[in-house]
Amino acid sequence: MASSRVFPVVRFVLKGSLAGGAVYVAYDQGLLGNGSQGAEALKKARAALPPAIQEWTNYTGWELPSAPKFDFSVSESWNTGVQASLSALSVAPTRIREYTEDGWKYMKDLIK
Repeated sequence: MASSRVFPVVRFVLKGSLAGGAVYVAYDQGLLGNGSQGAEALKKARAALPPAIQEWTNYTGWELPSAPKFDFSVSESWNTGVQASLSALSVAPTRIREYTEDGWKYMKDLIK
């Protein structure tokens, strides 16, 4: 009976600890900062991942295909996404008004 109450609490604490640890590592590595900090964290990951993956594949005996090469700026991609989102939000009231007018016009034409 007591184990049925303890298990959900342990599971909640474990999940919370994992989530908190992930947020801490992301903050510590600079992923939650500005675009240049994110780009620097990506460079660190690019430098650290291949040796770690090679060690893991040697340990398990599996062979993985080589990773594709990407050449893009994270900060530019981030800024483009932010600009597109804000642009869509800025024209949203106008678009809603236009769509509402078109809908009313369509409904009036159906009633005639």
